Amino acid sequence: MSDIYAGIQGEAEREAVFEGFVWKNLRRNYAGHFVHGMLGMTGFRLVNAPTFIPAYLHLISGSDFFVSLGASLQQLGGVISPIAGAAQIEHRRKILPVSMFLGTMMRVQILGIALAGWFLGGTPLLVSVLLFLFLLGLFSGPQGVAFQFLLAKMIPIERRGQLQGWRNLTGGVIAASLSYFAGSYLVGHNVFGNGYSTTFTLAFILTSLGLTAFRFLVREPEPPSVRSRSSIRERVRDLIPMLRSNPGFMYFMIARTFAIASRVAQPFYIIYVGKQIGFSGDVVGTLSLAFLGADTVMSVGWGYLADRYGFRSNFVIALAFWISSTVLLMNVTSPFWLFVAFFGLGAGNSGYQMSAQNIVFEFGHRDDMAMRLAFSNTAESIMSALGPLVGGVIAAGLGYHAVFWVAVACEAIALVLLVALVEEPRKRRLQLEAERAAARGQTSTTSLAAREDEEGNL
Repeated sequence: MSDIYAGIQGEAEREAVFEGFVWKNLRRNYAGHFVHGMLGMTGFRLVNAPTFIPAYLHLISGSDFFVSLGASLQQLGGVISPIAGAAQIEHRRKILPVSMFLGTMMRVQILGIALAGWFLGGTPLLVSVLLFLFLLGLFSGPQGVAFQFLLAKMIPIERRGQLQGWRNLTGGVIAASLSYFAGSYLVGHNVFGNGYSTTFTLAFILTSLGLTAFRFLVREPEPPSVRSRSSIRERVRDLIPMLRSNPGFMYFMIARTFAIASRVAQPFYIIYVGKQIGFSGDVVGTLSLAFLGADTVMSVGWGYLADRYGFRSNFVIALAFWISSTVLLMNVTSPFWLFVAFFGLGAGNSGYQMSAQNIVFEFGHRDDMAMRLAFSNTAESIMSALGPLVGGVIAAGLGYHAVFWVAVACEAIALVLLVALVEEPRKRRLQLEAERAAARGQTSTTSLAAREDEEGNL
């Protein structure tokens, strides 16, 4: 047991000390997550947006198959690694060192893609990019669990939506502006002999700055309790009992799986537009601006909506954005309406990412949080890995419209499941907290004082 809990036996008292540390260090940790998200996630937005990487793979391979293979390999890397990562962190009181290692390795892969573009060509270049995408996914799986776990430990649930909203707003301004600049100037003018490599190098620099700032700003709290160390096999066996004991989480995972299955279409959005109006740096830059700019415009609204009504509301509305925007994309050819369609896809992605990650925190006890995140992220990675490959087969045999209709069907199923079978978990959590408070008959003076002081300074 850590020194901060020395002599404290009661569970309620230990929880009060933990909460007091969280609120005492909230300003510092809020700043750390904000800067990391603003800079660190900006670069990853460039890499993960359905524009630069698909367009680059199409450029160096000339084949739709390798576009879908690249997306699948990146997701395949994240299929097993989230569970392995959760098993390595859920028994630790401090997980920041592990998080920094994983974050660093993710950034190394982006740099590798950039350097390959400058120093390789032909088949070696294509193979290298595909390998680095796989490794990026491999390290992003446990990294996602670790950083989401840190967010849940450091930031109270009623502040997470605001934090992520403002973080995404500022990061979105940078990412959207940078994407337009990268597409129109860096790629369009082939800066330094390879505009795509220059873009990926810029992404590496931004993500590295964000990670460095995070390391020096945050103070990680030690939880009152942690799980005992278990093997990966033992934790995998826990999945079925976990789902049976928590039907809301089970139906959420099913809905999330169908939502992610719609990614059969994501790598082909930009390819479809290129077939319709032609490829150019301006097209890639403008549609990247639309997709990432939606994150900027919508992020604060998503955050406040989630803080007030819960993250389930974001998920429902995000699915509606995805469905309507995909249908629009299939029926327009003018640059303006294509911009609107990509904006809608980006808005839906922004709401989905915020909700799908954060709602998992609220489905059970903190000690099982890492594994809930891992199971959920693994299910997402499996579908994300299979989706583009299936999409490539469908696109080759039936055309892009068939791929898009499959995506719409998956999103519609997810929407029905979410509305009909998944209750907002925050209602249940608040009810349980009220019952515990009534049973204790009092509120911790330590945590209340720290919370009131911190709330007055934010």
